[in-house]
Amino acid sequence: MAKAQTKDHEIVSIYPFTDEELDQLMTHSSECVLMWATKDGWPVGVTHAFVWHDGKIWLTFASHRHRAAAIRRDPRVSVNVSSCGYPAGSPEDLPRGAVTFKGTGEFLEDDETKEWFYRALAKKVSPNSKEGEEAFYNLLSSPLRTILAITPVKKIMYNGVLAERHMAGTVDEKELGDRLSGDRERMNAERAKRGLPPR
Repeated sequence: MAKAQTKDHEIVSIYPFTDEELDQLMTHSSECVLMWATKDGWPVGVTHAFVWHDGKIWLTFASHRHRAAAIRRDPRVSVNVSSCGYPAGSPEDLPRGAVTFKGTGEFLEDDETKEWFYRALAKKVSPNSKEGEEAFYNLLSSPLRTILAITPVKKIMYNGVLAERHMAGTVDEKELGDRLSGDRERMNAERAKRGLPPR
């Protein structure tokens, strides 16, 4: 077992999700924050309902939105998903924490993609009401709507359950992730600036 972590609380890159946990988080969380850069360099984010499918994040909005033009200009985006997005009544044993993906966006507007995605999103938004599902599905069917599929290229994870277990000293060392550069070089460079010993 790993020793309880009591002083190195700044080190968080050692708390990744397993592939299964990440899939559970992405499947069950009901919303994400899509982030992009405006023409003048401002970072902007908007909350969206989304679907996790084939390792991609799928969401939709009207094609005349500023974000559509911005992402067509520069397809690099980020997406944040948190366990705070679990709907009421979700199983208590689902993973807790958050993940941020860096990724590239691709716009799709073909009928086949619209059909499966609109249906999947409607079911996710209204899982317990066929009437609600149909109403949302019909709402999505708009000639101005576009679909954005985001292919992740990097992920930044924080597994809250693993962190709590580490703080309590109940984690096997093999469960911890590697210390990434932010928690190695950058943290110790900052500590050196402040006259603190390395960790």
